[in-house]
Amino acid sequence: MLDADKRRLLELFRLVGKRETKHTNDGRIRFYLDANGRYRLRAHVEELLDFADEHGMLSQIALFEEPFDENVEADVRGLPVMFAADESLHAVEDVAARWDAGYRAVALKPAGKGLTTTLRLAREAMRVGAICFVADSACTPILLDWNKNVAARLPALPGINCGLLEVNGPQQYAHWDDLIAAHPDAGRAWIRPARGAFHFDAEFYAGGGLFHSNHSRIVSSPGIPSNCG
Repeated sequence: MLDADKRRLLELFRLVGKRETKHTNDGRIRFYLDANGRYRLRAHVEELLDFADEHGMLSQIALFEEPFDENVEADVRGLPVMFAADESLHAVEDVAARWDAGYRAVALKPAGKGLTTTLRLAREAMRVGAICFVADSACTPILLDWNKNVAARLPALPGINCGLLEVNGPQQYAHWDDLIAAHPDAGRAWIRPARGAFHFDAEFYAGGGLFHSNHSRIVSSPGIPSNCG
């Protein structure tokens, strides 16, 4: 498994690792690794990261999510990339426990866990000093707007000059364009990404995507910034 991960990681970097972007401080794209708990030993994670370093890839890994299953007693303290907690977060109290284990980022899922739970997790993450970003839950376009509204109001990750939002709906739904067309705001500029990024205008921040912009306005929860990078 580890050898297969090394080969796949190297393949991806050779394919797109040298592409340029205006969304990072150094103009190089970033990679987001989600292990989904596949590793059983910290030594395996260390070996993968050593491999990435040897091939000049380490500095472009922005996040490494959930390397271990919850039942594995291992931490990530001292390892050279930012690790993110996701499935291991079942309650607000888990955020501090993950922080103590070396995790410095928290994946938020507004459409999956609901806005109330998401905002509580975000507030606790900010209290301990963790960075937050928004992960998908195989969202339809309308549910994706829940994620957009939270992601647009979070601070950016280090080295990245815009918010971070994982989107995998187009890969999950065969009729994605039909779902987009059925969206009440299908014609708005912020519905579809342009060159890999969503662009949010004043109308979006006035309530677009979550509540109808003519009827409601989003009020930021205490502790959640009202603007994004």
